[in-house]
Amino acid sequence: AASLLSCVFEMDTTPESYLDLFPLEAIVYLTPDSENVLEDIDPDKVYVLGGLVDESIHKQLTLRRAREQCLQTARLPIREYMVKAPNSRNYHSETLAINQVFDVLSTYYETRSWPAALRAGVSSGKGYVLPDTAEQ
Repeated sequence: AASLLSCVFEMDTTPESYLDLFPLEAIVYLTPDSENVLEDIDPDKVYVLGGLVDESIHKQLTLRRAREQCLQTARLPIREYMVKAPNSRNYHSETLAINQVFDVLSTYYETRSWPAALRAGVSSGKGYVLPDTAEQ
């Protein structure tokens, strides 16, 4: 049974860029291509979910964008906590939709558990599972 998160997130939209709203040193651009693993959520940081409105995957595009803007980058710890599951297409991807990344982050913020967070946001269609479910 899934539990509901008790935290509420307030969202605001603005035409302004995050580069104009926050100091560069506070911004962490999340991209699956980063070499840096997100180990914890720092409440003093602003996390930008690097995303594209596109059906295809453009490797390194969000990482290049972050580097052009001189931003810190990080990736979700998928390969640190999950294993590749055998599948007929031999498909494994760490690229998630923005709503999936948000689900991972909000679940981690609530539980402080990466396995719980990754279970909440990484669908089995990505080809990764938690080690305790790999045999199933």
